[in-house]
Amino acid sequence: MQNRVLSKVAIRLMPFLCLLYFVNYLDRVNIGFAGPNGMNDELGMTATVFGFASGVFFLGYLVLEVPSNLALHRFGARKWLARIMITWGIVATVMAFVPNATALVVLRFLLGVAEAGFFPGIILYLTYWFPAVQRAKAVAMFMAAVPVSSAIGATVSSALITSGDGVFGLSGWRFMFLVEGVPAMLLAVVTWFYLTDRPEKATWLAAEEREWLAGELEAERAETEATHAWPLRKALTHPRILALAFVYFGIAYGLYALGFFLPTIIKGFEAQYGTELSTMETGLVTAVPYVIGAVAMIFWAAHGDRTRERVWHVALPMLLGGASIPVALYLGNPIAAMVAVTVCAVGVCAALPTFWALPSNFLAGAAAAGGIALINSLGNISGFAAPYITGALADVTGSQRSGLWVVGLVMIAAAFTVIALKAAPQQPQKS
Repeated sequence: MQNRVLSKVAIRLMPFLCLLYFVNYLDRVNIGFAGPNGMNDELGMTATVFGFASGVFFLGYLVLEVPSNLALHRFGARKWLARIMITWGIVATVMAFVPNATALVVLRFLLGVAEAGFFPGIILYLTYWFPAVQRAKAVAMFMAAVPVSSAIGATVSSALITSGDGVFGLSGWRFMFLVEGVPAMLLAVVTWFYLTDRPEKATWLAAEEREWLAGELEAERAETEATHAWPLRKALTHPRILALAFVYFGIAYGLYALGFFLPTIIKGFEAQYGTELSTMETGLVTAVPYVIGAVAMIFWAAHGDRTRERVWHVALPMLLGGASIPVALYLGNPIAAMVAVTVCAVGVCAALPTFWALPSNFLAGAAAAGGIALINSLGNISGFAAPYITGALADVTGSQRSGLWVVGLVMIAAAFTVIALKAAPQQPQKS
């Protein structure tokens, strides 16, 4: 029964959720392709300003993350996710018409406000459908959209910039923003009709399958609450939650530093190594680390579910990625540099899904909604810090090297933090 039901759930939900996150992540990081391909020159942006514009998204994201996830828990994923997608699609599309850097910064902030709650909402939604023993694999299937979006998105964005230059009188990077903003609004309509809030309402499952899945998840929730679940107030204030937020900060720091600056780093190969790449070739090269990272993500998460081990399945890839990225720009040729970048991407991608299996060990119901959102919200401060610090250091030093050293050190510090936590909490007293 278990294999049959969970296979049906995965087939029904995962491809669609991956598509949504593909579009979400692409709209979040496509500024990384716009910057070195005309936007920075046209808007007169330095590396520091570009980093600020990239990262200010996460300040808006931070403000509304927790209330948005609590709203999803109350009103249901179908309606709330559709609302999020409509608003972010509108803002992402309007970015095609920014007149100056100030307007771009404002719209990036509003994009963060609009998107707040989407990712933690999906993580919470998966807890409504997959038992804990299957959860890391389910999260990995969903989060595979990150490296896939980065891989395919690099190629698609580069193609749109190249082929769209002059269409509707727009620069290539403006045309890219226009085209990539529309799918979110279209998919919002599909989301409203396609998603099912809970297993009890899944008419696409047989009656006995609905009853079995709902019963399993309810029994698991009751056990969590009876043994060591935390109330919402504790989930929003406990030091362990804040420590987990720092761990996620380290993972996301590596993810966003690569996402926003990898196209720029590869463009810099021309000056450093004499390697000349077209916009399209840069997109294809950018895709390589993420393709490999996607494969590693699925297999590593499945191994973590099979062994029931979480701590080292988060810490080891972070240590590997953190140690590899600083040396990338010290190597003697672009191939060796890309190998180091790829190792870092594999480390980031492999750590992500298993990390999100940790909070649900001791959070359920509204506490899970609030706690997961808080971890994601605080961790995603790195989305502001990584591009801003990387860009500022590039302006000060004239090189990407110092920024990548910071990436490595933050990832390693976060790895040691999760080791120190031992990930699973000691049995806390309910309060």
